[in-house]
Amino acid sequence: MHASDDLRGRVPARPDLSIVVPAFNEANRITRTLAAIRRYAEVNGKHIELIVVDDGSMDQTAEIARDFDAGPLTVEVLVNETNRGKGYSVRRGMLAAHGRVLLMSDADMSTPIEDIEKLLPWIEDGHDVAIGSRNMPESELRPSQPLPRRMMGAMFRSLRRGLLRDGVRDSQCGFKCFTAAAAQEVFHRQSETGFAFDCEILAIARRLGLRIREVGVLWCDNRDSRVRPIRDSWRMLVAIFRIRSHIRRLDGAANAAEMEQSAT
Repeated sequence: MHASDDLRGRVPARPDLSIVVPAFNEANRITRTLAAIRRYAEVNGKHIELIVVDDGSMDQTAEIARDFDAGPLTVEVLVNETNRGKGYSVRRGMLAAHGRVLLMSDADMSTPIEDIEKLLPWIEDGHDVAIGSRNMPESELRPSQPLPRRMMGAMFRSLRRGLLRDGVRDSQCGFKCFTAAAAQEVFHRQSETGFAFDCEILAIARRLGLRIREVGVLWCDNRDSRVRPIRDSWRMLVAIFRIRSHIRRLDGAANAAEMEQSAT
């Protein structure tokens, strides 16, 4: 089956799993990523919907995804007319997904798709959100991150947890699983379009009272990462304060709605 901007070959049954992959200038590796997801679908027999969100790439990412031999996958390729940011792309894909369970996964597959088997049991056990983590006792990093990045990560985690009180160790691992209902509740409220969106969606999920489980996964350090520690750390810091203000506004709106309901 070939991918297109329209969802072709959709079968009536609801997908067991939707996988959302944001992609920006990923022509050199998108085929490997899609092939890994196809192999996973072939092995486990699940009905999987794959949504690739091309974030205004300047290369052939979208064309390669459209022409990929999807095998048992149902594939949709969404294209942003301009570069809108990873957060925007993930939100667009998650809100367009039809699966019973939704997974967001980075295009570089730093965490292999097979590790979803570590998250799904928690969803099946009644959790609304299960997130991959590089900072749990059972986490496995290959290789370990360079010391400067580990130090900056530790400082960011301390600040984030103090300001947002999201209760998680690692908000930035790009491997997160949601029930369909939780995804709708969370991503409709998301406002961040850049890398800080992970912090926001977890803070929103916590404020909504959703059950979140953090699970150690395998994570391969990608030295070709688009994240630039110094530049992006400053942007993330600013975003954390912006997210805290957004969460407070959501809390205020919720409290006002409760008061209005109790008065009627």
